[in-house]
Amino acid sequence: MRIAELFAQGRPVVSFEFFPPKTDAGYTSLFKTIAELKKLDPGFVSVTWGAGGSTRRKTVELVTRIQEEIGLTAMAHLTCVGASRADLNEILDALQRSRIENILALGGDAPPGYTPHSDGFTHADQLARFIRSRGSFCLGGACYPEVHPRATSPDDDLRHLAAKVEAGVEFLISQLFFENEDYLRFVDRVRARGIDVPVVAGIMPVISTASIRRMAELSGAHIPEALAAELDAAGDDEAATMDVGVRWATKQCRELLDRGAQGIHFYTLNRSPATRKVWTNLFEPQR
Repeated sequence: MRIAELFAQGRPVVSFEFFPPKTDAGYTSLFKTIAELKKLDPGFVSVTWGAGGSTRRKTVELVTRIQEEIGLTAMAHLTCVGASRADLNEILDALQRSRIENILALGGDAPPGYTPHSDGFTHADQLARFIRSRGSFCLGGACYPEVHPRATSPDDDLRHLAAKVEAGVEFLISQLFFENEDYLRFVDRVRARGIDVPVVAGIMPVISTASIRRMAELSGAHIPEALAAELDAAGDDEAATMDVGVRWATKQCRELLDRGAQGIHFYTLNRSPATRKVWTNLFEPQR
């Protein structure tokens, strides 16, 4: 199913993100996670693309297995980094053969010293336009409530975002954030710019203080003082840290849905317990 059609149904869409494991044991664990999360009836799931395209084959294989064997709508991430037009054509051919209709078109995080391919692309709008020329894929794109780390200003960030939508992106998924006002103000700015596609809120329930601080630094997201204090109080206690993360994410999601968010995209880190708990807090009383 084309993901854009899910948003057209007029109710919030819940989705999950995974990444290709490095080992066979990791795949076994991941499919156990996916089986657990399938019970929550997500609208779709997505699979990330490794740095420099390092997991391109695994990404295609994983979205294919998820869609064919598990029966969930799966979206493949695809980036510009390390790929020529010929590489991209090969990947798109493979996705079409596997009947994967949905792609998240990304610029990608270039490794240090990276030189773009002479016959490739450097920006997500270029990639989106190329994919659109290849067929009827449904395209998603990324957005940054706290401004893209490489943008020179919020206005510059919105200009690039508008270019992606003009190139064919039909919905946007946000980078992780921990203050809802950052997302809500961003959506207001997006709408004022004339961008009217769905803007999905990206949420990562905290399960490790060290990991979330590292991810926040890489993405440009800030951790509120109140959340930082709770995580510090939890210390090295993994269960206490997860409790903090679940409570914070539940509060975020509840307010976002109450204030009109069209979707919640959970960054699962290939684990199910925290995401399941947040989902249960949000929706179980309604069942």
